[in-house]
Amino acid sequence: QVQLVESGGGLVQAGGSLRLSCAASGRTFSNYAMGWFRQAPGKEREFVAAISKESSSTFHANSVAGRFAISRDNAKSTVYLQMNSLKPEDAAVYYCAAPRGSAYLPSLENDYYYWGQGTQVTVSS
Repeated sequence: QVQLVESGGGLVQAGGSLRLSCAASGRTFSNYAMGWFRQAPGKEREFVAAISKESSSTFHANSVAGRFAISRDNAKSTVYLQMNSLKPEDAAVYYCAAPRGSAYLPSLENDYYYWGQGTQVTVSS
């Protein structure tokens, strides 16, 4: 029902910045929270950030807090992940995700049901 398409990934030098975008379709975007996850080769999928439906609240994983910032533009049905001060350990496939229900600020993988295809972020040292 819901389709999510990420974009903006690429190769960046350590210390650099990148902004990921996730365009959503299939339901009223503004009615739901959104999240970002990432997965590096050989590792489990990891929560990165979440944002409430009206951008009133955000939550970022400790590993990225202070460096990454999630935001959304409901008029464009798009959620963003601004990534600053990138580190080699940030390299991963980044996925945006949407829950099925009305969780305010979900941070668990099982809270999400719809997933994008992912966009690769590579960070060189």
